[in-house]
Amino acid sequence: MSMVTSTDGGLTWSPVRAPGCSSGLGGQPVVQPNGNVIVPYSNNGGAESSFRSTDGGTTWGGCTFISGVTESGVAFMRTFSLPSAEVAGDGKVYVAWQDCRFRSGCTANDIVYSTSMDGLTWTQPTRIPIDPVTSGIDHFIPGIAVDKNTSGSGTHLAVTYYYFPVANCSLSTCDLTVGFTSSVNGGASWTPGFRIGGPMKIPWIANTNQGYMVGDYISTSFTGDGKAHPVFSLAKPPAGGAGASCYPNNSGCSQRLTSATFDITLPPPVKPVRTRTEPVASGLHRHPEDALAPPTAN
Repeated sequence: MSMVTSTDGGLTWSPVRAPGCSSGLGGQPVVQPNGNVIVPYSNNGGAESSFRSTDGGTTWGGCTFISGVTESGVAFMRTFSLPSAEVAGDGKVYVAWQDCRFRSGCTANDIVYSTSMDGLTWTQPTRIPIDPVTSGIDHFIPGIAVDKNTSGSGTHLAVTYYYFPVANCSLSTCDLTVGFTSSVNGGASWTPGFRIGGPMKIPWIANTNQGYMVGDYISTSFTGDGKAHPVFSLAKPPAGGAGASCYPNNSGCSQRLTSATFDITLPPPVKPVRTRTEPVASGLHRHPEDALAPPTAN
C-alpha cells in the first residue's frame, strides 16, 4: 500500500509514501478534528486493520489490527468485506463491514462496526440489530455515515446496505434490495431497517468473473441540516435481445442492461419507537417498508 497527499486541492501531490504495513485494499482515509488521518482497510479479506498519520501524511505509522472477519459468501454476487469509515465531531472513528459472526452456522451476514478514538485501540465489533439473527436476511456492502456536527452519546449514525430478504435464494428468486437504518445515540439503539430501493432481480445487473456486481462500495453522507443522503445503484429489467426468454441465465442473449446511481434525501434520524408487531407472511423479510412513504429521489 502507498499514500500521497495534496495541500492545494489536488493540483500537486506529495511523493509516494508507504505505511509500515503489509498489503491490503479498500483503504478509506478519515480526518479527525485534531488533524490526524486514520486509514481503515481490508487486510486482504481476513481482517480489518488501520494505519495513521499524525503529521498530515508526511509520515505514516505501522498497522493496527481492528478485528478478524468472518464472512458468509453472498449468493451470486461480487461482494467483499471492504470497510466503510467516517468520523464524529469528537474524533471517534466508526468502521463498518459485513460479517456473519453473530449468525449460527455463518449462514448470512450482518452489518457490524468497531470504533476508535485514536486509530490504535479499537472496540470489539458490535452488530447493528437490523433484524433478528434468525431472520435469514443477508446484509452486505454497507455505507456508514456519521454526522460530524454530533458527538459522544448524541452521535448521529446512518447506514445504507444491500440485502437479500432470503439468503438461501436462487438466481431467479433472489431479490436484491437496498435498506437503511439510523441511530441518534452513537449506536446504542437503531431504527428498524427499511427499504429505500429495489427489489431487483440478479440478472438485471452486470455480471463479472467474480459474480454479479452493483459496485464494491456504497455511500451515505450527512449534510449540514442533519439529513442523510444514501447513494446506491438500482437496475431495471433488461431490454433488447430475446427479452424474457433470456431470464434467468442470459445464455445466448443480446440484452441491454440498464442501471443508474441514485441519491435520496432522508430526514434527520429519530429515536426508535416501539410499534405493534404485524404478522409477516412466510418467506418475506421483516423490513417495514410497506408502512412508509417512498423517499424523494434527487
